[in-house]
Amino acid sequence: MNLLKTLPAAAALIALPSLALAQDTAAPGFDEIGPYIMTTLLFCMAGFLVFFMAAGFAMLEGGLVRSKNVTMQMTKNIALYSIAAIMYWFVGFNTMYPGDFNGFFAIGGPTVLDAVGVSAADAALDYASVGSDFFFQLVFVAATASIVSGALAERIKLWPFLIFVVVLTGLMYPISGSWKWGGGWLDAMGFQDFAGSTVVHSVGGWAALAGAIVLGPRIGKYGKDGKVIPIPGSNLALATLGTFILWLGWFGFNGGSQLAMGTVGDVSDVSRIFANTNMAAAAGAVTALILTQVMFKKPDLTMVLNGALAGLVSITAEPLAPTLFGSLWIGAVGGVIVVFAVPFLDKLKIDDVVGAIPVHLCAGIWGTIAVIFYNSDATLMTQLTGIVAYGVFTFAVSLVLWFILKATLGIRVSEEDEVNGLDMAELGMEAYPEFSRG
Repeated sequence: MNLLKTLPAAAALIALPSLALAQDTAAPGFDEIGPYIMTTLLFCMAGFLVFFMAAGFAMLEGGLVRSKNVTMQMTKNIALYSIAAIMYWFVGFNTMYPGDFNGFFAIGGPTVLDAVGVSAADAALDYASVGSDFFFQLVFVAATASIVSGALAERIKLWPFLIFVVVLTGLMYPISGSWKWGGGWLDAMGFQDFAGSTVVHSVGGWAALAGAIVLGPRIGKYGKDGKVIPIPGSNLALATLGTFILWLGWFGFNGGSQLAMGTVGDVSDVSRIFANTNMAAAAGAVTALILTQVMFKKPDLTMVLNGALAGLVSITAEPLAPTLFGSLWIGAVGGVIVVFAVPFLDKLKIDDVVGAIPVHLCAGIWGTIAVIFYNSDATLMTQLTGIVAYGVFTFAVSLVLWFILKATLGIRVSEEDEVNGLDMAELGMEAYPEFSRG
């Protein structure tokens, strides 16, 4: 009986090496699948955050326009995001990431997702799911269109603007985006733009600048003597909320651009990006706060809000490599840029309602140049080449498209409609019907 009792224990001891061998055999499979799962999760979570930036843009714009134009801005923002989603599926994603191409131009077809319940054998385990990658890239293009929306507020017609969004999100942004992120000619040259100071923000800024030039300033913005006449927004609390939402969304914007979360190093880098992104925003805000106190004798909240956003744009081209001090001074320079760029645009009589051009274009250019201070792979000449290439392409194509829309459909509302407000003229409803217009 004692011998019989010991047999199972002996058998278990004999089997232990086999179990260890089985575990060793299974481990490589987990190592192979784990990065795919974690990177897919990163794209989904970061995509959620960047999607929420759509709400941030809407609140920021809604707060900085007059009450008679708030409904128009809300309509534009939900429409442009929805159009971007459709156009990026239809042609944009596979135009931006065409695979093997000549490095300059390739029009792709509609995006096809992974099969339902895809197996490990059929999935692209070297990266992430198609659905997560598509969604993460999609929310970036919507942010680009939102930049244009704010700059051209309070005097542009709805449908010509949305037609522009169709072309911007379906073709313009994806084509130029392929030059860097799709493995195109700028990527081969060594141009560095981690999360899109130029690829996203400057592109939106160039498109907005072209539109502002063709559209012209709002009625009453500039006096006959060249004096700038302030036009206060309707709700600075709403604008502040929008800025905080954008600040939050930027963690996904920059952190998700690590494009990997399958190793200890990747996860650590994502957290480093979060810290640097936050520091740059804080530095931009504080710098604008101090500068406006010194220059105007009183702090200017709108400048402080845009200072934070400029700090975020400035660090976006390289949020990983800098130290926290490096992120601080890069973001601080962004805050300086905004404070001086806003009145400079006014001197040129270029009316940008929300300060989108100083924030996204001017700070975007600065952020792309600042990469050379911390990224040894970047050179000044290559960074400038990328800045000029994106600027020439986006500004020229946008200018032509705005002129075509102006000549055919007309892009500006009538003087009477502008005075009465676009909410009633274009939409027949008001955001604040209880209050008088103004």
